[in-house]
Amino acid sequence: MSRRRLRICVRGVVQGVGFRPFVYTCAAAHALTGSVRNDSSGAVIEVEGATSDLDDFVVRLTDSAPPLAVIESIETRDIPVLGGTGFVIADTSRSDGGRTLASPDVAMCAECAAEQRDPGNRRYRHAFVNCTNCGPRFTIIASLPYDRATTTMAGFAMCEDCAREYRDPTDRRFHAQPVCCPNCGPTLTYRTGDGTTADGEAAPRQARRLLRDGGVLAVKGIGGYHLACDAGNEAAVAELRVRKRRGDKPFAVMVPDLSVARRLADIDDASQRLLSGPQRPIVLLPRLPAAPVADAVAPHNPDIGLMLAYTPLHALLFGLPGDEAGPAALVMTSGNLGGEPICYSDHDALQRLSGLADGWLMHDRAILVPCDDSVLRVVDGVELPIRRSRGYAPLPVALPVPVPPTLAVGGDLKNTLAVADQSYAWLSQHIGDMDDLATLTAFDDAERHLEALTGVKPQVLVADSHPGYRSTAWAQRHADGRPVRSVQHHHAHIAAVMAEHGLDGSQRVLGFAFDGTGYGPDGAIWGGEVLLADYKGFERLAHLKYAPLAGGDTSVLRPYRMALSHMWTAGLRWHDDLPPVLACPEDERRVLRQQFDSGLGCVPTSSMGRLFDAISALAGVRQTVAYEAQAAIELEGLSRGCDCGANPYAFAIDDTTSPMIIDPAPVLAAVVADVRAGVAPALIGAKFHRAVADVVLELACLDDTGGAPIALSGGVFQNALLLQLVQDRLRARGVPMITHRRVPPNDGGIALGQLLVGTAG
Repeated sequence: MSRRRLRICVRGVVQGVGFRPFVYTCAAAHALTGSVRNDSSGAVIEVEGATSDLDDFVVRLTDSAPPLAVIESIETRDIPVLGGTGFVIADTSRSDGGRTLASPDVAMCAECAAEQRDPGNRRYRHAFVNCTNCGPRFTIIASLPYDRATTTMAGFAMCEDCAREYRDPTDRRFHAQPVCCPNCGPTLTYRTGDGTTADGEAAPRQARRLLRDGGVLAVKGIGGYHLACDAGNEAAVAELRVRKRRGDKPFAVMVPDLSVARRLADIDDASQRLLSGPQRPIVLLPRLPAAPVADAVAPHNPDIGLMLAYTPLHALLFGLPGDEAGPAALVMTSGNLGGEPICYSDHDALQRLSGLADGWLMHDRAILVPCDDSVLRVVDGVELPIRRSRGYAPLPVALPVPVPPTLAVGGDLKNTLAVADQSYAWLSQHIGDMDDLATLTAFDDAERHLEALTGVKPQVLVADSHPGYRSTAWAQRHADGRPVRSVQHHHAHIAAVMAEHGLDGSQRVLGFAFDGTGYGPDGAIWGGEVLLADYKGFERLAHLKYAPLAGGDTSVLRPYRMALSHMWTAGLRWHDDLPPVLACPEDERRVLRQQFDSGLGCVPTSSMGRLFDAISALAGVRQTVAYEAQAAIELEGLSRGCDCGANPYAFAIDDTTSPMIIDPAPVLAAVVADVRAGVAPALIGAKFHRAVADVVLELACLDDTGGAPIALSGGVFQNALLLQLVQDRLRARGVPMITHRRVPPNDGGIALGQLLVGTAG
């Protein structure tokens, strides 16, 4: 029988996911000898045995890998036969080439959940039960290769029982780096506002009691602190909303399992898979009319953001069998004041949350980097990311073209940064809006950690072309002699969706970039753009007709001003009985008219997001907003399921100019007429959504675009109703299209596009 020895280099997400134990058991099953070790390139295997067994072994590496592993490539070469007996997991080594891909944090697996609930198991009620298939990764890893010494578990010495499991190749915890038990792991502490503490079993019991009594609990999760309260207690939810300065922005709700989730929301198969998958994101779902949650959870919103409990600590918070149970559903929102980054250190949480929480459920396992919950929704049976963070970061996105070592700093809203080198881009966790000093500090920390984790040393920095963006200023301050390249905002949006679909830029796409704000090369605020684009550049084929934006953010926060602006642009009278006219004080109307007539204090905008605001205000849905896109979100919610019949509104397209102008004047005139005739806001909204979808189809079918595929991006395409309408129309006409599936269509995805545009030749 011939023997061979192979050296196999495996690249991908292969550390912290049980890959080495998996390799060990595969080798043992085939009686192969050799070793496996982690290094900075991934995993290196040397394996020796019969040729047929080696062939089967290599097949199993890809076909039967652990559920959390992502195999990007396997390189195999023959090396001299050495002989020997047995197969070992060798010590980690470091190499000069390549890099390892880190695993994200993932939810507690079913096996660990069963152990936590089993009174006969030594991890019964353990708040930190984990194995190679679950638990914290990204938020506790300081550097790669991934070993316990490079995590925040380094300070917890394994007891004899855990060490035996760690060494046993037949055990589920074989080489599971965060392995621990009640005898050797982190410990829980409950703390009240006056400093009184309770440890061990008493900690979750006291926390549940606080929640039942209507209090607000700060609870330490995998990636930071949450603020929790009873989602069914109207007074508790309203109090949390006041303390957090939340306005009307919806809260996320956590439930212990799918059975409770089904009492709150309409859950289809695709949404169920998302809810119960290892990432456990917040999933936006249609709320059931009789859902047992307070109205204050999501005011004026037909959806509810649901997530299943994803840590063993969460399971204790709801209560195990035999416990005095906690509430059936909990508001679970990030531990911060509105606009601030999430708290993740104990000291910070005690300080910053002192006026928000009545008690703290803490533990002594440090969080190295903060990581908010991810948010997704399902459109047309496919997931659409809204916020890509816990469970997904820092999984890489494979790039269609190689790039030099590059840092892209993203935008100022929903900031996410990214680094890239050659074939991969790594997007950071969600950082937030760059209008707070604490967020800038969080940006610094995230940038350093991502570079340390990936080994990317950027030679080029890429930023948004907006001269006033804080992210752009950060790039310029930290350039240190490196070039800083500027990328137009909407070009980055289109490039991002191209990149995630693997387009190499050899063919241009017809991109629809619809959002609220983006700096245009002409000094206007863009946001209703139709671009013929590749990575090297773009041609602006069409845009929404400019309307004056008076007072900047003032008009963003007061949609009635945008309604008056668009009516003025369309030459429509401000009738006294129209909702935005009634909402605008007479003195303010007089000043606005003077500004529109003179242009003083105004900047022109083509923003589709601002047009949605205007229609929402005209229809009487929302005149002022407390959070981004509130007016559009409430308009969409009313419009769902409403049949607009055979007479939708219609935009005019002026094709005598270059770029063409998408003129909303006919839409606005029809809306004004309908409002004055008493037509319901839901029908007005449905007709408007239909009109936007129809104009996308009309422009997508232009003859002079060379059959370019359609790319949809920008925050407006988070709108599930609009996105579904557009996809249905394009599909019916056989028009190829690409939409976001891996990064958000909002500004949380533009760093990916910046990487490709900023490094294009």
